[in-house]
Amino acid sequence: MPKTQINCPNCRQPIVADIEQLFNVSEDPSAKQRLLSGAFNLAQCPHCGYQGNLATPIVYHDEEKELLLTFIPTEIGLPRDEQERMIGSLINRVIDRLPQEKRKGYLLQPKANLTMQSLVEAILGADGITPEMINAQQKRLELLQRMSTANDDDVRAELLKQDGDLVDADFFNLMTRLMETARMSGDQDSAASLEDLQTFLLENTEIGQEIQEQTEEVQAAVNSLREAGEELTRETLLDIIIDAPSDQRVEILVSLARPGMDYEFFRLLTDRIDRARGKGRKRLIEIRELLLEQTRRYDEEMEARVLQIRDLLDKLIKEENISEAAASVLPVVDEMFLRVLNEQIEAARKQGDIERSTQLQKVLEVIEEASSPPPEVALIEELLNAPDDRTLRQLLQERKEEITPEFLGVLSNLSLQMEQSEQNQEMAERLKSLNQQVRKFSMEINLRGD
Repeated sequence: MPKTQINCPNCRQPIVADIEQLFNVSEDPSAKQRLLSGAFNLAQCPHCGYQGNLATPIVYHDEEKELLLTFIPTEIGLPRDEQERMIGSLINRVIDRLPQEKRKGYLLQPKANLTMQSLVEAILGADGITPEMINAQQKRLELLQRMSTANDDDVRAELLKQDGDLVDADFFNLMTRLMETARMSGDQDSAASLEDLQTFLLENTEIGQEIQEQTEEVQAAVNSLREAGEELTRETLLDIIIDAPSDQRVEILVSLARPGMDYEFFRLLTDRIDRARGKGRKRLIEIRELLLEQTRRYDEEMEARVLQIRDLLDKLIKEENISEAAASVLPVVDEMFLRVLNEQIEAARKQGDIERSTQLQKVLEVIEEASSPPPEVALIEELLNAPDDRTLRQLLQERKEEITPEFLGVLSNLSLQMEQSEQNQEMAERLKSLNQQVRKFSMEINLRGD
């Protein structure tokens, strides 16, 4: 974004700000999230301290959804001909960047929006998210805030009576995201309140009990596969599936062990059906039909996901700044994304397409850099690996410049999280001990004035 000199909306003194008027999702995938989050055209005045969004004409373009939207804030008071000139210039920039065959009729009929809210709703509406859905999510958030601040279960129970219909799967997803955000920001009080609320809702709501049951089913399926260990063969996998107590367990096993359910696996199942009689035969036939349906659905979902990732990668490598574009999609990167990315890099190399493989490698480098532990975590791991207190003191002395207040905060938060999780008490004790020793060392340095 170009630096532009403007007058502060509050004190009218000249200031410099980043002004973005064209949000072209086809060229910059991060533009959509930037607009929806409100993190654009932010100004901070060094003279009067004003902070806020700057009012300016906006054009939003999404080629895939054939969406061209405009918005002109009324407070800027532009004459109509000036409005048309500015919007027309932005739309021409969109059209000029498209090849002739992609210049469709929707580009000649931009949809004007009278408010920023209607612009956001139009963007979300193209994703299938209606104003009603947005309103429902806002109500969930408000209920979540009221329930998390209530320190009495009777109060929470009363809130459930009033608005219990809002507590659904989306409510639990929202609560989980807020909990993760609180932990990452070091807000342990909020994280603890949300964890307490989660426990209450899991025990006292129908959807909560369903989630608990599903979680237990997943864990049971994982345990059954883990117990087989290295002896997990197609025959063993077939036995585990036949012994599964419910269709839900079978569905989970398919998602966990789909690669093992190949032609040979189904041949073994067919052999058992041929040898079985009576009710046992009928049950095996039902299991085969269920497996065929579940594996077909799973394969279709995975194929659609692979195509989606390939399409996204094609868009990323067309960006002028590949590294910046790759950073914008980090939230959707998972194991499958990495697998498809590596396959695409290998395929490009085999075809001799050096340019494509190099561009894809840039995407991979951004992901690897983002996934590497922060310096503070790397130092914590190094200190934890010290074989004795003497070595630890020596390491602390060598790295004392890195024992900053930020490092101490990260170490304290990590220690507290591990202690509250109750999953690995040994590690929790080691982190607690390390936290105490590092803080003691830090105090000694401060007293000595090193």
